[in-house]
Amino acid sequence: MKHAFQFDADYYARYYKNARTRVSDRAEATRLARFVSGYLNYLGHPIRNIIDLGCGLGQLREPFLRAFPGATYLGVEWSDYACERYGFTKGSVVDFKHRSRFDLVLCRGVLQYLTPREAERALENLARLCRGCLYLEVLTREDWAQNADQKLTDGAVYLRPARFYRKRLAAHFQAAGGGIFVHQRSPAVLYALESL
Repeated sequence: MKHAFQFDADYYARYYKNARTRVSDRAEATRLARFVSGYLNYLGHPIRNIIDLGCGLGQLREPFLRAFPGATYLGVEWSDYACERYGFTKGSVVDFKHRSRFDLVLCRGVLQYLTPREAERALENLARLCRGCLYLEVLTREDWAQNADQKLTDGAVYLRPARFYRKRLAAHFQAAGGGIFVHQRSPAVLYALESL
């Protein structure tokens, strides 16, 4: 798998390390982990293992391990820089394989960097790796136009409409809101008004 984008030290410095230009920080990662864990705990979904596909600098690792004590975490990253610097497993969301299925699959800010065909394959792979819940964040065409801070957000990506993702996710997942998708394999039950 070859990607056209460079996820090198300069990329991470701009979007994650520099306080003036970053799009995410530790405080946001902590809020996200609290939200996701709160909702999954409410659903009664046990989380024993977590995979973070496109983990970048690993900002989600500690907050999610605090939120789910006793769970294991596997960070998978395409960037040679991040793998060498932070010790993550080298791989792509498009075709990463593992012998286990995961209770929680995280994929944040990755799919917009993939071609349409790669994104379709990645969505199938996310479903294949998941036995519980998926947290998915991806920049859509609508977000770029209405929600994203265009001065901070990387806009040199593939902007697809949200329906592209919703249609493909619906084959395996039930949307629970807030970027959380419950897999068909999950024992969690979503009542009619909890599902989107």
